[in-house]
Amino acid sequence: MSRVTDVELPDATKAFLTLPHTATLTTLRPDGTPHVTPVRFTFDAATGLVRVTTRAGARKARNVVAGGSTARVALCQADGFRWVTLEGRAAVTDDPARLAEAVRRYTDRYRAAPPAVRDLVVVEIAVDRVLGLNL
Repeated sequence: MSRVTDVELPDATKAFLTLPHTATLTTLRPDGTPHVTPVRFTFDAATGLVRVTTRAGARKARNVVAGGSTARVALCQADGFRWVTLEGRAAVTDDPARLAEAVRRYTDRYRAAPPAVRDLVVVEIAVDRVLGLNL
């Protein structure tokens, strides 16, 4: 699977994705209807990987798991009429090293750790499409 890399994103887009904004994450429920929820996230421009920490029992995580290896999601960060949408395949993991990296990046971006819940997992999105406006 190809990923967006550091060189493929304009500097303005990369800068916008470092701002400590919230975004919306759209996943598909098992019946095919969209589930849209606000999230905090991190984006690694060098690898094209988005990380969203959440509870394993959260609807967004369950939707990704139910979608299997072909689960696709869209994450959109907006500020007025400036926005960027990152699309790609998603997977949920509770791997300690990957979860620790997600928590580290989240803490760096938002200046606070994510909520400490017992069933914390990370939704990882391998970005393969980027859309944006006014960046």
